[in-house]
Amino acid sequence: MTTLREAYIVCGNAGAGKSTFAAQLCAEKKAALLDIDTVTERLAKLVLRGHGLSEDDRDSEAYKSLLREPIYETLFDAAVDSLPHVPCVIVGPFTRERRQADWPQRLEQRLGASIEVYYLHCSIERRQQRIERRANARDRLKLADFAAYAAEGEDPAVLPFAHHLIDTSRF
Repeated sequence: MTTLREAYIVCGNAGAGKSTFAAQLCAEKKAALLDIDTVTERLAKLVLRGHGLSEDDRDSEAYKSLLREPIYETLFDAAVDSLPHVPCVIVGPFTRERRQADWPQRLEQRLGASIEVYYLHCSIERRQQRIERRANARDRLKLADFAAYAAEGEDPAVLPFAHHLIDTSRF
């Protein structure tokens, strides 16, 4: 019987501490890090600029309709190529996906790996502080009306599948 490699999904809202936690998890699991921003950032900027959009946009409907699916699929393609060799920590918000009860099973089939999900959270105030501190241009729109942005990304209930709930307030 073939043993599946492990894929560790780190998800949560902007400022929840995904990158910090994922780096620690990679060291612990001896895994490759596939962060959505690192894997796709340069190409996202190029595509946005080519369509006359702000290269810092990550939240508009135009961005989502143009790039959301190809960005996630690129991230998963990189994981499929890496997983036969090493476990992977895959980092992204996965806002829509984390609300779908069958997402881990579908992802397990897509990646050919066992899936373990880590959902990170902390207070909205802490998230805002972190986003302000990182001073990334693509966060300007988030910070312009952070209360509205934060409310849009909040999950209506506990995730509908087994996961590790990680409070990152102390990070």
